[in-house]
Amino acid sequence: MDDTVFEPRNDIERLLVEMLEGTVEPEDFARRIMAMQVFMPVKDEKHQIAGFQRSTQAEPLVLEDDDGNRALIAFTGPDRAKDFLAEFPDYSGGLLTEMSWLLRRMSADLAIALNPGMDVGFDFDPGMVAMLAALLPEGEE
Repeated sequence: MDDTVFEPRNDIERLLVEMLEGTVEPEDFARRIMAMQVFMPVKDEKHQIAGFQRSTQAEPLVLEDDDGNRALIAFTGPDRAKDFLAEFPDYSGGLLTEMSWLLRRMSADLAIALNPGMDVGFDFDPGMVAMLAALLPEGEE
């Protein structure tokens, strides 16, 4: 573990720090995180034109643990993903999107690992993901 102090760089990181310090209520955290942007690594298609995406379906990075639990990997910003993604060279692309957008498109049995391996991160188990999804307004995109 490195000894550098985590300096929040954006609103979602400030919210995560508040939640981990216990200065924000879990319900307020859940409500506020919905509109905040996360970075979702996606598998890069190898093309002649750098950055050109041929497919309309982005393939997110989903990892499975020894017990068969699956988690969608997301970060609070592209810069936070670099070290982790060094182990997954096929995932050199990514999407910046609101947490609510992810929740609307996730399967029910999937967890979210936000900033995996970092001190300022959070794991949303499938039950928490379902609870967050239930808070989404009907019919909005």
